[in-house]
Order: sequence, then structure tokens, then C-alpha cells
Amino acid sequence: MKIVTIVGARPQFIKCAPVSRELRKEHTEILVHTGQHYDPEMSEVFFEELHIPKPEYNLGIGSGPHGKQTGMILTKIEEVLLKEKPDLVLVYGDTNSTLAGALAAAKLHIPVAHVEAGLRSFDRTMPEEINRVVTDHISDSLFCPTENAVKLLAKEGITRGVHLVGDVMADVLEFNKTLAEKNSHIIETLGLEPGGYGVATIHRPSNTDNPDALSVIIRTFGKAEMPIVFPVHPRTRKYLKEYGLLGRMPTNVKIIEPLGYLDMIRLMGNAKKILTDSGGIQKEAYMLGVPCITLRENTEWIETLHDGWNILTGADDEKILSALMAPIPGKPQRNLYPAGASGKIRMLIRPGT
Repeated sequence: MKIVTIVGARPQFIKCAPVSRELRKEHTEILVHTGQHYDPEMSEVFFEELHIPKPEYNLGIGSGPHGKQTGMILTKIEEVLLKEKPDLVLVYGDTNSTLAGALAAAKLHIPVAHVEAGLRSFDRTMPEEINRVVTDHISDSLFCPTENAVKLLAKEGITRGVHLVGDVMADVLEFNKTLAEKNSHIIETLGLEPGGYGVATIHRPSNTDNPDALSVIIRTFGKAEMPIVFPVHPRTRKYLKEYGLLGRMPTNVKIIEPLGYLDMIRLMGNAKKILTDSGGIQKEAYMLGVPCITLRENTEWIETLHDGWNILTGADDEKILSALMAPIPGKPQRNLYPAGASGKIRMLIRPGT
């Protein structure tokens, strides 16, 4: 089969790494990078570290308002699909690249496969929620990471082509965790004590586009009784500067540039707590056994909330501080995100899928 795989953002680069390795054992894969994430720290480094094949197409879309960005991706992907005439289009996650790729394929009557299908935060104010719901409803093969995802699809009337495969991010983590511990020197470079610091990431519009919310979060970081390492997303840096927060960062907050996958995994794996509004990092924290504080009111990864391993706080200073001071959960974690998904996906993708 000829498969066109569409990626465009950091989480998708991570997810496609093990799946592409598996697909290329039996199929021809054409990799399309939309350019939604285009900074070298958010794109090129992941292709290098995770040994992802060089994309056959880089659409160079860049950033922009949701409608404009989605429309431009849709237009350019349609051109690629008309040229390549694939048997299947594979999309990941919930970005504008996901939606545009799925929509372009569906309108050309090309089967769509969605990796990480069935997730729901039930917050329609989040563009990612709209993207994942629409993508699921126009996909032909839906590869779900958890039983809960399968159940949520069934509640929406989607039962055909649904497969419980496990989590491709677990595949990546399992493959690279030992490599990260061996080759990454980020902890030594930053002068950190393992288990004695926090890691923070912020990029959601609900936090970055709201000066009050972002100010509360940064101010509360300053009250943490430990260093907080803050790899800053380019978009977040822009808002920190615009709101005047960049120049008055608390002394315990260490701002650094975005990190590659191996450095980020080692940094998170040795942290005491992780603070984030990222869906993928919530899950990576869970897999790494590090308590997570989610700076949102909801999560699509509801399994991480079990036994206190993830606490939802939003941009509420009292809730964030309480979560920072909460003891490390004592109950053993359940293996909610099993590895092996990429191999199952390869076996499920057959001619006529």
C-alpha cells in the first residue's frame, strides 16, 4: 500500500517515529510535514533524535489564525494527495494538521486512519477538541490508546473500524528512555539535583493569551520551594514579553529554550513534579512515574487522574500551590498506556483498510 502520513507538530513527530518504522516494513510511506511547528527546536531536532525519515514534502505553512492555517494546510495537502494518489492517509492526534489532512482525504474519497482516536476533554472551547471530534467522525480506521477511548467513540455512534491498540507514545518512551539517561546531560548542564526540581511547560491559548492567567501561573511558580525549569515555547515567549513578565521572572524559575526529546525525557524523568497544560506531557509524566500538575480545568487523558498522579488546577494559585505541596502518590501506577501499538497498527493496515 501507499500511505501518506501527515505530521506538523512536536507531539506528532514523536508519535510517528515508531509507526513509520513499522509501516515501512511492508508499505510505501510518503511523509508530509505541514510546517505547523517550524522552529528547529520544535521540529528538526525530533527528526534527528528519533530517526524519523526525512519528509518527502514540507509544506512550510507556519503559524497563523486557526481558520487561515487550517485552510492553507487543507489546500496544500489536497495537491499532494492528487499527485500521490495514496491508498490511505494517516493522521495523528488533534492539531490543525490532523483535521486538514483528514478532511482533504475524506473529500477525495481516500480512507483515513486516525492514531490516538477517541480522546475527549468535553471542552469545545479548545480547538483541539473540535479537531479530534471531527477527525474521528470522518475516519475509517480509528486506533485508540485506551478502553475509555473506545467507549467514548461508541457513545457517539462510532463502532466500525475502531481498534484498541495501546499507546504509540509508550512505544517511543520505552525505546528511548535508556538512551536518554545515557546520552543526555541536561541535568548536569543546568546544575540540577535529581528529584529536587520541577519542570513546567505552557502553550495553551487559555493560558498564554490571558495576561491574568499567565501572570498568576508565573507568580505561583515563584512560590514553589524548588527550582522550576521552564522550557519556553516560542509563542509563549512572545506573550511573556508582551505582558512584561519575561523581565521579572521569579528567581527560582529557570527559563531555557525548547528541548529535544531525549533531553526533555531525562529532565522530566528526574523531576519532583511536572507542571503543564500539554496533553502529551501529562501522559509522559504518568509513564515516567512523576506527579503532574495540569494547568487546565480538564484533560483528555482522564486515566492520569487515578490515585493522584495528575491534579487539575487551572490557573488557580491556591490549587497550584496545594498540588505542589501534595505528597508523592503512594499507590502503584497501573499500566494504562501499554506499549506495542505501532506493531498492532502495522498489522491492522492492510489493502482495503
